[in-house]
Amino acid sequence: MRAVLILLADEETIMKLKKHVVVPLSLAGSVAALFFFQIEIASSQWGGGGSTFNASDPGVRGGSADAGGQLAGLSPNQALFFASGATDFASAEEVDEGLGPRMNLDSCGGCHMQPALGGTSPFVNPQVAFAAKDGGTDRVPSFISANGPVREARFVKNPDGTADGGVHALFTITDRTGATGCTLAQPDFATQLSNRNVIFRIPTPTFGAGLIEQIPDAAIAANQASNTSLKQSLGVKGRPNFHVAGRTITGMTNNNGNDGTIARFGWKAQNKSLLLFSGEAYNVEMGITNELFQTEREEKSTCQFATVPNDVTNFDATTPVEVLGGIERFANFMRFLDAPQPSPDSPGGTTSIANGKQKFIDVGCALCHTPSFTTSNSTVAALRNKPVNLFSDLLIHDMGDGLADGISQGEAGPREFRTAPLWGLGQRIFFLHDGRTANLERAIREHSSTGSEANGVINNFNNLSEGRKQDVLNFLRSL
Repeated sequence: MRAVLILLADEETIMKLKKHVVVPLSLAGSVAALFFFQIEIASSQWGGGGSTFNASDPGVRGGSADAGGQLAGLSPNQALFFASGATDFASAEEVDEGLGPRMNLDSCGGCHMQPALGGTSPFVNPQVAFAAKDGGTDRVPSFISANGPVREARFVKNPDGTADGGVHALFTITDRTGATGCTLAQPDFATQLSNRNVIFRIPTPTFGAGLIEQIPDAAIAANQASNTSLKQSLGVKGRPNFHVAGRTITGMTNNNGNDGTIARFGWKAQNKSLLLFSGEAYNVEMGITNELFQTEREEKSTCQFATVPNDVTNFDATTPVEVLGGIERFANFMRFLDAPQPSPDSPGGTTSIANGKQKFIDVGCALCHTPSFTTSNSTVAALRNKPVNLFSDLLIHDMGDGLADGISQGEAGPREFRTAPLWGLGQRIFFLHDGRTANLERAIREHSSTGSEANGVINNFNNLSEGRKQDVLNFLRSL
């Protein structure tokens, strides 16, 4: 893969990038402005008593993207590595670079674009256009729509009834430019859907990921042990997810199976590090093998158009930045992405947001959505001893029958999910692991179902006056 340093690129180089960049970054704000609006209602209109209206989601916060920049305090060289990673993250892969043979899209940036590069599913789903890109003849699956979320599909069970849980790629390189002679069939999604054997996942935002990576395990464990009585009274448990490989530690976090440390990335906290997250996504989502995942997921001989692994360290490079393979570039980009910045007054005004934050704590939401941690003594000064205002305990919780997906990953069972970080929520479009709703109020209600640890907290939320519920919704959309 050709890497280009954004900060140093001349005009000719920038022109060459055009065929690779998925979505011009300058359009992100315009897209948001075209499609979204916000409702601003002052908290003083409601009072604390009876209500004459129903609280509602204010919608995606407008204005410019309050995320997507680099961390403050990066050294000049670190900034160059960030820029190089951003270019690769936004670039579209091609068949001769190893794309496919099966994949969900041809770039990281296509999935992670809202409200800026590194975010989550954008308003216009690029998977619809990708089905026919470069001569592709794939059908768009029924669960993919132009205004719906980017999705990957997993099958819960194999035909013999044993656990599957793996990603079944939506598209193939059949008939695409550079894939002459390759013929592959898409999975039979229609049959699997009728058998209720398909679950979906949407992209998780990567803003502030380097800060999350640097939170000490001891801090996560200490937070888990805090407020025990209150948690017990509300039925809140939660545990870290150990990434298990040959070692099972029942009833604890999702940790790495060999060193016992806490995994923290992905919907079930199944990935230990950003490098692992990058390597897996490169292989699973784009079909590109790399130095962490070296085996093609589809090994049909007539569908191989690049050497394996497709993306590796460039030992002949003349500059340090060019030496790195794609997964290191992606990891550095995410590691050096700044955290999302909250709005002090939108939506609803400062008073409503402040009231909403307090109610968020009072009803018990903060018992799982921990407001803040502090990073460790990181080698990178920009990540050292910094606040991490992520609103997550990074633990996995039993979310009950309503959100259960039937998939186990590491120590995370079929009904368990990592507490989703809430920073940046104000500019997200789709919610919950499968993107089933774009309505924040519904997403809150969906936390409650038979067996869910959140039932007590959601009951407290439901007992708030409509005005105070609106304050909470305004607070969340301010993040």
